[in-house]
Amino acid sequence: MRLAELSRRSGVSAATIKYYLREGLLPSGRQINATTAEYDEEHLRRLRLVRAMIQVGGVPVAKVREVLGHVDDDSLGRSIRLGAAMWALPQVPEPDEEDEYVQAAHREVTALLDRLGWENAKQLASVSPSYRSLVVAVAAFRRLGYDWGAEQLAPYAELMHRTAVLDLDNMETYPSEAERIEFAILGAILNEPLLQALHRLAQEEESTRRYGFE
Repeated sequence: MRLAELSRRSGVSAATIKYYLREGLLPSGRQINATTAEYDEEHLRRLRLVRAMIQVGGVPVAKVREVLGHVDDDSLGRSIRLGAAMWALPQVPEPDEEDEYVQAAHREVTALLDRLGWENAKQLASVSPSYRSLVVAVAAFRRLGYDWGAEQLAPYAELMHRTAVLDLDNMETYPSEAERIEFAILGAILNEPLLQALHRLAQEEESTRRYGFE
């Protein structure tokens, strides 16, 4: 397909597509002549992924380029490829390691991982933004007087593990490695607001079931 058709099918303006091409977010098309290139379904899929990352996920262009670089790196194994791409997404700031609440949160999160038997997560703790995000959240709870720790977090973590199994099961239904990794990245951007919305709906349902509409 030509640029005009790629624009029509994707709903992205030709000017924006040209910008993505210049920024390396979209691979070059097959050059037909000096001024015309041809694009295929892979370009359309990648363009939709880029738009979701930028428009829905609010991911800066530089970060999108970094994530897609990991997605396209065939030299990496699946776990490393997926982890590197996920970690390139915007994350929470580094916690203040001198803060007593942060230190207590580290102890509780480590105890949680021990309780769950998540040895791989423990090994990745020093470099994992997900571990850091959990520490920051637990520290915030504790700072407000809610001493949430391993015991309270464990049932939630077990539910999240079941969700992760579903995520990877769905990912593995896609035929190509690129599609599987792209699905996982898209899931990281779209699944979290989706799960958040389901969580809030469930809370509304359970709250009204217990306490009525008063």
